Amino acid sequence: MGRPTIRHMAIFARDTKKMAEFYRDVFEMEIVHSMKAPNSDKMAWFVTDGYMNLAILPHRLTAGDEMHPGLHHFGFKVEDYEEIAKRIAAVDGEPPQKRPSNRPYAEHRGCDTEGNLFDIAEAGFARGE
Repeated sequence: MGRPTIRHMAIFARDTKKMAEFYRDVFEMEIVHSMKAPNSDKMAWFVTDGYMNLAILPHRLTAGDEMHPGLHHFGFKVEDYEEIAKRIAAVDGEPPQKRPSNRPYAEHRGCDTEGNLFDIAEAGFARGE
């Protein structure tokens, strides 16, 4: 089995379209997808440099919201999810949870020993990567 690779990061933004356009215009990243975000009336945008992908997700602006704008999670592309799940169990990690079917690009969500979230995907992000 090949080494798992970090292929995407997700960031919360107040203005997702403006942020996607920023990365497009400044860093020449390509906007590869947009969609209505689950449980939101706002759009999520997905940009890529051809290798690393960035999911720009809408941030809710509500008092007391514990999710701050900024980095939310990162994602690994793996060849064999079952092998990764076994490795997580071997180090007494929390078992990854299946992602809802309306969440693109990742089949499972896990966390490291400090609670940092990561996605695990066999299918990959954009363009079959």
